[in-house]
Amino acid sequence: MAMSRLKLRKMPPTRLLEGQAGRIRVVIVENHQLVSESIGLLLDGQADMDVVGKATSVLGAAALPRLLAPDVVVMDYHLDDGTGRDATLVMREAFPSARFVFLSRDDSDDARLAAVEAGASAYVHKSSPGSELIAAIRKVAQGASLISPAMVARLVSRGRDREHMRDSLSPREREVLQLMADGVGTRQIGHRLGISYATVRTHVRSISAKLGARSMVNAVVTARELELVN
Repeated sequence: MAMSRLKLRKMPPTRLLEGQAGRIRVVIVENHQLVSESIGLLLDGQADMDVVGKATSVLGAAALPRLLAPDVVVMDYHLDDGTGRDATLVMREAFPSARFVFLSRDDSDDARLAAVEAGASAYVHKSSPGSELIAAIRKVAQGASLISPAMVARLVSRGRDREHMRDSLSPREREVLQLMADGVGTRQIGHRLGISYATVRTHVRSISAKLGARSMVNAVVTARELELVN
Protein backbone atom coordinates (compact mmCIF):
# COMPACT_ATOMS: atom_id res chain seq x y z
CA MET A 1 0.00 0.00 0.00
CA ALA A 2 1.35 3.40 -0.95
CA MET A 3 -0.10 6.81 -0.12
CA SER A 4 -0.20 9.52 -2.75
CA ARG A 5 2.83 11.79 -2.40
CA LEU A 6 0.76 14.76 -3.50
CA LYS A 7 -1.70 14.24 -0.68
CA LEU A 8 1.06 13.66 1.87
CA ARG A 9 2.50 17.08 1.06
CA LYS A 10 -0.88 18.78 1.26
CA MET A 11 -2.27 17.18 4.40
CA PRO A 12 -0.91 15.95 7.75
CA PRO A 13 -1.30 12.18 8.35
CA THR A 14 -4.17 12.51 10.80
CA ARG A 15 -6.14 14.65 8.37
CA LEU A 16 -5.40 12.21 5.58
CA LEU A 17 -7.03 9.39 7.48
CA GLU A 18 -10.01 11.50 8.50
CA GLY A 19 -10.57 12.84 5.00
CA GLN A 20 -12.23 16.10 4.02
CA ALA A 21 -15.97 16.64 3.88
CA GLY A 22 -17.36 16.21 0.40
CA ARG A 23 -14.22 14.59 -1.00
CA ILE A 24 -14.25 11.09 -2.46
CA ARG A 25 -11.73 8.73 -0.89
CA VAL A 26 -10.34 6.37 -3.54
CA VAL A 27 -8.23 3.22 -3.36
CA ILE A 28 -6.59 1.90 -6.53
CA VAL A 29 -5.94 -1.82 -7.05
CA GLU A 30 -3.82 -2.18 -10.20
CA ASN A 31 -0.88 -4.51 -10.85
CA HIS A 32 0.92 -2.31 -13.39
CA GLN A 33 2.83 0.43 -11.59
CA LEU A 34 2.84 2.88 -14.49
CA VAL A 35 -0.92 2.53 -14.94
CA SER A 36 -1.48 2.85 -11.19
CA GLU A 37 0.62 6.00 -11.00
CA SER A 38 -1.16 7.51 -14.01
CA ILE A 39 -4.58 6.83 -12.50
CA GLY A 40 -3.37 8.23 -9.18
CA LEU A 41 -2.17 11.47 -10.77
CA LEU A 42 -5.42 11.78 -12.73
CA LEU A 43 -7.61 11.36 -9.66
CA ASP A 44 -5.39 13.38 -7.32
CA GLY A 45 -5.79 16.24 -9.77
CA GLN A 46 -9.53 16.36 -9.15
CA ALA A 47 -10.74 18.89 -6.59
CA ASP A 48 -13.16 16.40 -5.04
CA MET A 49 -10.98 13.25 -4.86
CA ASP A 50 -8.22 11.89 -2.64
CA VAL A 51 -6.27 8.73 -3.50
CA VAL A 52 -5.72 7.31 -0.02
CA GLY A 53 -4.23 3.90 -0.82
CA LYS A 54 -3.00 1.49 -3.46
CA ALA A 55 -2.48 -2.24 -3.88
CA THR A 56 -1.11 -4.37 -6.69
CA SER A 57 -2.54 -7.80 -5.86
CA VAL A 58 -5.35 -9.69 -4.14
CA LEU A 59 -3.07 -10.25 -1.15
CA GLY A 60 -2.12 -6.59 -1.05
CA ALA A 61 -5.75 -5.52 -1.29
CA ALA A 62 -6.67 -7.79 1.61
CA ALA A 63 -3.90 -6.21 3.73
CA LEU A 64 -5.01 -2.59 3.27
CA PRO A 65 -5.67 -0.88 6.64
CA ARG A 66 -9.30 -0.43 7.63
CA LEU A 67 -8.51 3.19 8.53
CA LEU A 68 -8.35 4.02 4.82
CA ALA A 69 -12.16 3.75 4.67
CA PRO A 70 -12.45 4.30 0.90
CA ASP A 71 -15.67 5.46 -0.70
CA VAL A 72 -14.71 3.99 -4.07
CA VAL A 73 -12.23 1.32 -5.13
CA VAL A 74 -10.91 1.41 -8.71
CA MET A 75 -10.29 -2.27 -9.41
CA ASP A 76 -8.28 -3.89 -12.20
CA TYR A 77 -9.75 -7.21 -13.35
CA HIS A 78 -6.55 -9.16 -14.01
CA LEU A 79 -4.15 -9.25 -11.04
CA ASP A 80 -0.96 -11.28 -10.66
CA ASP A 81 -2.38 -13.55 -7.96
CA GLY A 82 -6.04 -13.66 -8.96
CA THR A 83 -8.81 -11.47 -10.31
CA GLY A 84 -10.55 -8.27 -9.37
CA ARG A 85 -13.49 -10.41 -8.30
CA ASP A 86 -11.27 -12.16 -5.73
CA ALA A 87 -9.89 -8.85 -4.46
CA THR A 88 -13.33 -7.28 -4.26
CA LEU A 89 -14.74 -10.12 -2.20
CA VAL A 90 -11.93 -9.91 0.38
CA MET A 91 -12.04 -6.09 0.47
CA ARG A 92 -15.76 -6.04 1.21
CA GLU A 93 -15.07 -7.58 4.60
CA ALA A 94 -12.79 -4.68 5.57
CA PHE A 95 -14.68 -1.94 3.70
CA PRO A 96 -18.38 -2.91 3.65
CA SER A 97 -19.53 0.55 2.56
CA ALA A 98 -17.04 0.87 -0.33
CA ARG A 99 -18.29 0.80 -3.91
CA PHE A 100 -16.31 -0.68 -6.77
CA VAL A 101 -15.49 0.58 -10.25
CA PHE A 102 -13.81 -2.09 -12.38
CA LEU A 103 -11.24 -0.79 -14.86
CA SER A 104 -9.95 -3.36 -17.34
CA ARG A 105 -8.86 -4.09 -20.88
CA ASP A 106 -10.89 -7.31 -20.74
CA ASP A 107 -14.19 -6.65 -22.47
CA SER A 108 -15.46 -10.24 -22.32
CA ASP A 109 -18.78 -11.25 -20.84
CA ASP A 110 -16.90 -13.53 -18.43
CA ALA A 111 -15.03 -10.56 -16.94
CA ARG A 112 -18.12 -8.38 -16.78
CA LEU A 113 -20.17 -11.17 -15.21
CA ALA A 114 -17.46 -11.74 -12.58
CA ALA A 115 -17.51 -8.02 -11.78
CA VAL A 116 -21.30 -8.07 -11.46
CA GLU A 117 -21.16 -11.14 -9.21
CA ALA A 118 -18.66 -9.33 -6.98
CA GLY A 119 -21.01 -6.36 -6.68
CA ALA A 120 -19.34 -3.85 -9.01
CA SER A 121 -21.22 -0.60 -9.61
CA ALA A 122 -19.45 0.22 -12.88
CA TYR A 123 -17.22 -1.40 -15.50
CA VAL A 124 -14.96 0.94 -17.48
CA HIS A 125 -12.71 -0.18 -20.33
CA LYS A 126 -9.09 0.97 -20.11
CA SER A 127 -9.29 2.43 -23.61
CA SER A 128 -11.91 4.92 -22.38
CA PRO A 129 -10.92 8.55 -21.78
CA GLY A 130 -9.98 9.56 -18.25
CA SER A 131 -13.09 11.73 -18.06
CA GLU A 132 -15.24 8.60 -18.24
CA LEU A 133 -13.49 7.04 -15.25
CA ILE A 134 -13.77 10.29 -13.28
CA ALA A 135 -17.48 10.57 -14.07
CA ALA A 136 -18.04 6.93 -13.11
CA ILE A 137 -16.30 7.40 -9.74
CA ARG A 138 -18.41 10.47 -8.94
CA LYS A 139 -21.69 8.78 -9.85
CA VAL A 140 -20.83 5.58 -8.00
CA ALA A 141 -19.79 7.56 -4.91
CA GLN A 142 -23.26 9.13 -4.95
CA GLY A 143 -24.84 5.67 -4.87
CA ALA A 144 -25.53 5.16 -8.58
CA SER A 145 -25.00 1.89 -10.41
CA LEU A 146 -23.85 2.20 -14.00
CA ILE A 147 -24.56 -1.46 -14.71
CA SER A 148 -28.26 -1.60 -15.57
CA PRO A 149 -30.57 -4.40 -14.34
CA ALA A 150 -31.10 -5.36 -17.99
CA MET A 151 -27.35 -5.73 -18.47
CA VAL A 152 -27.06 -7.78 -15.29
CA ALA A 153 -29.88 -10.07 -16.45
CA ARG A 154 -28.27 -10.47 -19.88
CA LEU A 155 -24.87 -11.30 -18.42
CA VAL A 156 -26.31 -13.80 -15.94
CA SER A 157 -28.42 -15.43 -18.66
CA ARG A 158 -25.48 -15.66 -21.08
CA GLY A 159 -23.30 -17.01 -18.29
CA ARG A 160 -25.82 -19.78 -17.56
CA ASP A 161 -26.22 -20.57 -21.27
CA ARG A 162 -22.46 -20.67 -21.72
CA GLU A 163 -21.94 -22.97 -18.76
CA HIS A 164 -24.76 -25.26 -19.87
CA MET A 165 -23.44 -25.53 -23.42
CA ARG A 166 -19.83 -25.92 -22.29
CA ASP A 167 -20.84 -28.71 -19.91
CA SER A 168 -22.89 -30.43 -22.60
CA LEU A 169 -19.89 -30.77 -24.94
CA SER A 170 -17.55 -33.71 -24.48
CA PRO A 171 -13.78 -33.09 -24.33
CA ARG A 172 -13.44 -34.44 -27.88
CA GLU A 173 -16.26 -32.22 -29.12
CA ARG A 174 -14.54 -29.18 -27.57
CA GLU A 175 -11.35 -30.12 -29.42
CA VAL A 176 -13.22 -30.44 -32.71
CA LEU A 177 -15.05 -27.17 -32.10
CA GLN A 178 -11.81 -25.28 -31.41
CA LEU A 179 -10.22 -26.66 -34.59
CA MET A 180 -13.33 -25.67 -36.53
CA ALA A 181 -13.03 -22.17 -35.11
CA ASP A 182 -9.36 -22.12 -36.17
CA GLY A 183 -10.44 -22.76 -39.74
CA VAL A 184 -9.25 -26.35 -39.97
CA GLY A 185 -11.21 -28.46 -42.46
CA THR A 186 -13.12 -31.58 -41.54
CA ARG A 187 -10.65 -34.04 -43.07
CA GLN A 188 -7.70 -32.20 -41.56
CA ILE A 189 -9.38 -32.34 -38.13
CA GLY A 190 -9.55 -36.11 -38.52
CA HIS A 191 -5.85 -36.30 -39.36
CA ARG A 192 -4.86 -34.11 -36.43
CA LEU A 193 -6.95 -36.01 -33.91
CA GLY A 194 -6.32 -39.46 -35.38
CA ILE A 195 -10.01 -40.18 -36.02
CA SER A 196 -11.95 -40.97 -39.17
CA TYR A 197 -13.74 -38.46 -41.37
CA ALA A 198 -17.06 -40.09 -40.48
CA THR A 199 -16.32 -39.69 -36.76
CA VAL A 200 -15.51 -36.00 -37.25
CA ARG A 201 -18.81 -35.56 -39.09
CA THR A 202 -20.60 -37.24 -36.18
CA HIS A 203 -18.97 -34.85 -33.75
CA VAL A 204 -19.89 -31.88 -35.93
CA ARG A 205 -23.55 -32.94 -36.02
CA SER A 206 -23.55 -33.41 -32.25
CA ILE A 207 -21.91 -30.03 -31.66
CA SER A 208 -24.39 -28.29 -33.96
CA ALA A 209 -27.33 -29.91 -32.19
CA LYS A 210 -26.06 -28.98 -28.71
CA LEU A 211 -25.43 -25.37 -29.75
CA GLY A 212 -28.74 -25.10 -31.61
CA ALA A 213 -26.86 -24.40 -34.84
CA ARG A 214 -28.01 -25.25 -38.36
CA SER A 215 -24.52 -25.67 -39.83
CA MET A 216 -20.86 -25.93 -38.93
CA VAL A 217 -20.37 -22.24 -39.73
CA ASN A 218 -23.32 -21.29 -37.55
CA ALA A 219 -21.96 -23.49 -34.74
CA VAL A 220 -18.63 -21.62 -34.82
CA VAL A 221 -20.41 -18.25 -34.82
CA THR A 222 -22.48 -19.31 -31.79
CA ALA A 223 -19.40 -20.65 -30.02
CA ARG A 224 -17.57 -17.35 -30.55
CA GLU A 225 -20.53 -15.33 -29.30
CA LEU A 226 -20.65 -17.47 -26.16
CA GLU A 227 -16.83 -17.38 -25.83
CA LEU A 228 -16.61 -21.18 -25.92
CA VAL A 229 -13.57 -20.98 -28.23
CA ASN A 230 -10.49 -18.80 -28.34
